Parts: sequence; C-alpha cells; structure tokens
Amino acid sequence: MFYFDPLYFILIGPAFLLSLAAQMWVQSAFRKYGERMNRRGVTGARAAELILARAGLHDVRIETAQGFLSDHYDPRSRVLRLSPDVYATPSLAAVGVAAHEAGHALQHAAGYAPLSLRTALVPAASVGSQLAWPLLVFGFLLQATALVKLGVVFFAAAVAFQLVTLPVEFNASRRALAAVESVGILGPDEMSGARQVLTAAALTYVAAAVTSVMQLLYFLLRSGMLGGSDE
Repeated sequence: MFYFDPLYFILIGPAFLLSLAAQMWVQSAFRKYGERMNRRGVTGARAAELILARAGLHDVRIETAQGFLSDHYDPRSRVLRLSPDVYATPSLAAVGVAAHEAGHALQHAAGYAPLSLRTALVPAASVGSQLAWPLLVFGFLLQATALVKLGVVFFAAAVAFQLVTLPVEFNASRRALAAVESVGILGPDEMSGARQVLTAAALTYVAAAVTSVMQLLYFLLRSGMLGGSDE
C-alpha cells in the first residue's frame, strides 16, 4: 500500500525532524542576534553595499523583498533583494544575512562554477518540482509504473538542484564572513553572532537536501528502480 507506508516514515521521519529543528534554530538565532545591534550602526543594506563596493561590483542593485528571511541574490538580473528585517536593521543578524547574499554576488562575478551550475539547473528543477508529485501520486494510485518512474526522474532533477545548492551556500557564507571582517563592518567580538546565524541557515539547506534524498530513495525503492517492490 502506498498509503501509511511504514517505510516512508522510517526513511523520512528523522529527516523531517532534522528539518524542523533546523528551522527552529535559524529562527531562534535570527531573533537573538536580530536584537543585538552592531557598534557601527551598519544596516544590512549598507553592509551589502560596502562589500560589493570593496569588490568593485557597482552594477548590482540592492532592493527590499517581502517576507521573513526572503533574502536572495538574482544572478540573472544582478539584483540583491533583502527582507525588511535585514535591509534596514543594524543588527548582527542583518549584517550576516546581507553579507551572505552579497557573497552570492561575489561568486557570480568570479564565475564560481557551482553557482553557474545551479543557475543552469533552475528550469529543470522548477519543472521537476511541479510535475513530480502529480505524476507520483497518480502513478501510485493507478498503479501505472511508467508514470511513477517518470515522476521519479522529475523528482531527481529537483533533488540535484538542492544538492548543488549546498556548496554554493557554504561558499557564500565563507565569502561573507571574510568580507565582513576585512571591510571592518563588525568587530572580532561581534563576528560570532553573524557566524551563528549563517551556520543555522546552512543547516536548513542540509536538512532540506537530506529530506529530499530520503524521499527520492523511497520512490526509487517503491518504483522498483532500485531493486525494491513496486507493489
């Protein structure tokens, strides 16, 4: 039976708990260090501006984005979008998050290969995430093996995107912390706050990737593509 399959909960349960813990940790870290203002009074937007200017990147726009921790860098339009809590707040958390997104801009300017690969995978990952679940659900309900296997292929494309995302995010954080320190935005005693926020955020990507890999493993087993049963 596809419904209430014990194997699904055995594989996905621990990953789900890890993902939940990661989300709680990043929110806790952001709240904690979002209340600690840096001595220089540098907002997230200003921190990103200083880092980009130091790297000679004057053509990257910095804009506000709606939503909590909706911060991201768009390499196609060369726009760095920061959430309201990051854009205008001079906190340790805001500087850390903004610097991380600026780190993506530095990657883009340097031609960082994993970032280029992730950007190239966006269309496949988008299509895969939209089509995988309908194909899998209807395939299992109708016992249509071909639909299930096609769904697994689309799901694998989305998983590949998440796996490529991991080195991109870790590298952006390393670049961010190095830039914050070299520009002098935060003092040595303030760096640990920004580092903890970025570490917590990195764990959310790890947890998401682990969850997706476990789901893919489940579908491979249940489809018979990995020697499992397709019953």
